[in-house]
Parts: sequence; structure tokens; C-alpha cells
Amino acid sequence: MVEDLARTLVEGFIRNAWKSIETIVRNIAAFNTERRRNYPFFCFKVGQRSNVVSEGKHYFLRGSVEYANPQITVEEVQGVVVTRLLAVCGNYFHEYGLHPADAKDVDVICERVKKPIEGIIVPFLLNTDEVEPDRYSMNPLKASLVNSGQSAFPAMSVRTDNLKLDENFVRKYEGSLISKDEVELIGRHLKMCQSYLDLVDAVKYEQLEDLSKAFGMDLCLCITRLPLTLLETEATTDLLHHVIKELHTDYSSIERVYACMGRSMKNRTTLLTIPHSKKGYASKRAARGKIYFDGTRLKSVKVTYQTTALYPNAIDPNDVSVAVCEDSFTVEGERLGNYNHRETPSSPQFFLYSLASPENAVIWHGIGAFGASELLRSYTTMHAVCTTGSLVKDLRDKYGVITDIPAQFNLPPNVTWFHPVHRNIDASIGCIQNLNDLVKIGIGLEPLQSSAYIRKPAGSDA
Repeated sequence: MVEDLARTLVEGFIRNAWKSIETIVRNIAAFNTERRRNYPFFCFKVGQRSNVVSEGKHYFLRGSVEYANPQITVEEVQGVVVTRLLAVCGNYFHEYGLHPADAKDVDVICERVKKPIEGIIVPFLLNTDEVEPDRYSMNPLKASLVNSGQSAFPAMSVRTDNLKLDENFVRKYEGSLISKDEVELIGRHLKMCQSYLDLVDAVKYEQLEDLSKAFGMDLCLCITRLPLTLLETEATTDLLHHVIKELHTDYSSIERVYACMGRSMKNRTTLLTIPHSKKGYASKRAARGKIYFDGTRLKSVKVTYQTTALYPNAIDPNDVSVAVCEDSFTVEGERLGNYNHRETPSSPQFFLYSLASPENAVIWHGIGAFGASELLRSYTTMHAVCTTGSLVKDLRDKYGVITDIPAQFNLPPNVTWFHPVHRNIDASIGCIQNLNDLVKIGIGLEPLQSSAYIRKPAGSDA
């Protein structure tokens, strides 16, 4: 069965994602490693974290999983599988040239997917550590997250001391969002991990180790965490600090970023980086902001946190997660223009802190259906503007940042994996009795045309 699953996935991917394979192979041919630094990643083995450094000569392919729940979902698993397949197929056809694949090619690729990655393309998972720990109402620790006052904390700050499994959640969603085995798995790691981030990574990595055997491919990709993990270790002259300073120079610098977001400066209620409350709150959804200027000088940013509904899971639309918080404060403009994260902790917007990711190519999920097209536009436009050097200086020469727009790929909605009975994509993998039910849905990937997602200047007819 193991060989059948792997072979079915490889054959289906080559057939349905050939344009994506062609795209990444051609991109590698034009790839330039000049001034690229080495990048730190990590992985978990038997619950233990180990650090890995990857040389900058590699072409990095970004996938992701969420810190919004400990158990790994079918959507996340599919994303990891697709990331792995694109990396292996890209490396193989880069080495042997693009050509119609025959049975021997498939044999070799099936052998390669079983082993640790080799070749110029290195797949990795970018896990965002500023997300709320129960963003989508699918965390079996949800009641204690609220009761311990941590529901509006960033996942980075959540401690496990007062967390426990929510029996009501488990009873209600067993078989649709969570399984008995996963409850036991989470409970075991909960006793060993003080950090919520380590808890989630340890649980999902153990599940990926088991899935690697079941699928017949190595799914244990290396991980990096952004943005808070990096900001906490940076000097004030390092990359993300530099980005935040540059974007808060004055009215015009903020106006240019607003243009990347497709926003008007009329109300100025979108903050480029969201300052955290001294009470620990950092939920972007729960934060309300206002930017104030004195002439062209950034005067201050006002921040208000208020209890806010987040999102429901796909099984019960009335079961909405919540970020519980109340606070209000003002941050002086100079604290952002001369930024120090230790003094003013904050969470930058994703399309800004993604500049610190080594990604040469990225995989999105379901753009146009449940994927965020507006975020993609902000991300693409920001990279396009940074390529000219007109928004943030020194990115390439001083910091070794890839300013080119990464190649972008989309996991099409029509082949997104879901629970065979409940048909939800947020089902945990433990709820799937037969993995072949997922494989039969199909596998695929489509390249996105980045130019179609670049926002045009206001008033432009081009």
C-alpha cells in the first residue's frame, strides 16, 4: 500500500502539475546565489528539536502549517505533500532536463521522495508565530486558552502551564476535527513542553513522521518561525528592525506601503506593525489602530484591543473562536522610526515580514476560494516595489534579501483534500480512516502569474 500511495501521488502530480514543474525548473536555470547568506532552520526528532543550517546557494521553496491548533489537518498535510513533490520533481527534471516522464522516471522519483531532500531546491515550512492560538475554533485546548487569559496572545507568548484538553471540544468534534489518538498525543507532549510553539511543532512533526511511513515519502520538512522569533533575537540594526524603521520614516514612506496594500491614507487605520499590549495581547484581528502625523512627521500610533470574534471551524459555523482582551494605549512615532523590539514589541504585517523568509518560491492554498487574494496582492506588490529599492534600501546588498518576486504556486480548490464524510478541510489527519480516500481526490498545483497580482498605481489605466 505504501508504494501504491507514493506512486499514485507522484504520477498524479507529474500529470496535473506539469506546468508548475516546468516553471520551477526554468526558474532554477536563471537562479543567482550572489550575496545569499546561510539560513537557520530546525526540525523535531522524537520530540527533540535540532537546528539545521542551509547554505544560501539553495533555491528555497516555502510551504507552511499553522500554530492555531496542535493537530495537523488534512489541508496542512496536502500542503506538505505538494511542497515535497514539487521540490523532488523540480530537482529531478533540473538534473535530467524537461522531458515526458516515463515509468523509469517515476520509479526514480518515487525512490527520491522516500529519502531526505537532495538537490538545489530545499523545501521548508514557514510557521507564523504571531497568530492567535485558537484562530479557527479548532484547538482542543481552547477553553483553557480563554480561561488562562491567553486567547489574544500571540502563539509565541503562550505558555502551557495552565493549558489542558477541553473535554467538551473533544466530545463534540471527535471524528470530524480531532481523533482519540491525537488527544493522547497532544496530552503526552503537553506534559513535556512549556512552550506552546514547541508543543505544536512536536505534535505535528510526530504526525508527519508517521505519515512519512504511510505515504512512502519523507514529509519531515525543516521549519522556520517568523516574525516574533526573529525579532526577539535581532539587534536593532538587523533586517526586520531595519524594515520597520524604513517604513515608519515619515508620511510618504507609510503612504507607499499603503499603496502596496491598496489602501487610502484618508483614515490611516491600518497599522504596518501592531504594537503589543503590556498585558500580552497581540491579536491583529482584535487590534484597532490609528496613525497620527505632525505635518509629515509620524507623531504617534493609537492602539485599542477589544474582545473580538475570530473564525468558526467548518463543522459548526456558530462555534466561533474569540480573542478576549481590553486595553488602549499610544505609541510615540519615534519608537517605530527608531525601532527596538525589546522596548516596543509588535507584529508586522505578513507581507512585510515575509521579506525575512528565504523563499524563492511559495505555495498558496486555494487562492480565489478560501485563500486570501488581497494578501497575495499586497505580498506581490511589496516584492515588486522592493525590487526597485525605492521603499526599503540595502535589502539585497547589506542584508542578502531576495527582492525579486518569488515564483508563486496555488493548490487548486478542486483538488483540495477534505474529510470523506464531513467534507471539511480542517479535519485532523487522525480523523481519516483510509488515506487512500484523500489520494483519490487528486493532487495538483498551478503556477500563478505574479504580474496579475501587482496592484497598479492609483489613477493608472495600465
